[in-house]
Amino acid sequence: MKKKVLVTGAYGFIGRYVAREYHKNGYYVIGMGHGTWNLVDTNIWGIDEFYSCDITIESLAKYAIDIDVIVHCAGSGSVGFSVENPLQDFERTVQTTYFVLEFIRKYSYNTKLIYPSSAAVYGFSNNLPLKEYSDLNPISPYGYHKKIVEELCRMYVEQYAVKVVVLRLFSVYGKELKKQLLWDACKKIVRKDNFFYGTGEETRDWMHVVDVAKYFFEATKYVSEKLEIYNIASGRSITVQDILELLYSVYGANEKPVFNGRVNFGNPVHYFADVNRIQNWNVKNKIDLNQGIIEYVRWFKNEEY
Repeated sequence: MKKKVLVTGAYGFIGRYVAREYHKNGYYVIGMGHGTWNLVDTNIWGIDEFYSCDITIESLAKYAIDIDVIVHCAGSGSVGFSVENPLQDFERTVQTTYFVLEFIRKYSYNTKLIYPSSAAVYGFSNNLPLKEYSDLNPISPYGYHKKIVEELCRMYVEQYAVKVVVLRLFSVYGKELKKQLLWDACKKIVRKDNFFYGTGEETRDWMHVVDVAKYFFEATKYVSEKLEIYNIASGRSITVQDILELLYSVYGANEKPVFNGRVNFGNPVHYFADVNRIQNWNVKNKIDLNQGIIEYVRWFKNEEY
């Protein structure tokens, strides 16, 4: 009999790749969240069942029956949104996770939870690369809410022995991503608007979403009696200027990105991860950044035109 995984937020960017990865590895995949799938797309992304609904204890009790793993991808995914809408961000991120944890405690005790947190919990730090035990100093509502969720997970592990793995994601990119730096940059190229926040010397740590999804699946094997937290990233520091110049070159743009020197609120200057804890995980055939950008630009042009 197939094992079953529930992916909340399965219609979203990361959720659909996670669903497909579990499906490829023999799981029966149930998706929950908001969105409308057609039959072709459900086959492409490996969704066996999908329920369009809010994430509540009631909806989980109705649809998450005999689930081996819950991957809770539903929630806010934007620093900017959290700054403009802190209460909604709290509800999407913290409240829904509370519901998932409480559902597991009350109704599905043997279910494992994989939770995607964010590098935003680290905030500003001069101690790079960022380790899982580095200080957490979030600087945006998004980062604070992810930190709160991590503490909720810790409470449920220590008080109720719920089985949880937290994955701190850094800069995830790939086809289907319709927000953040790469999407915004492609839109700017089309509009011939080449101005960006910052100096260009800011650094990020990029990993393709296909590889990120593989780490989600591998994390299922690393559930233990304590809360396990892992950085999911490449461990490479890339400046924003370098990534944008690569994108512009691949796109075939004649212009160059120009930086205004102003800091965008809520975004730290430097991010890159210590990835020693995941070095021995069975994740192979990783997608090179150049290859990933080529694929992204090709996909964007198809979407745009």
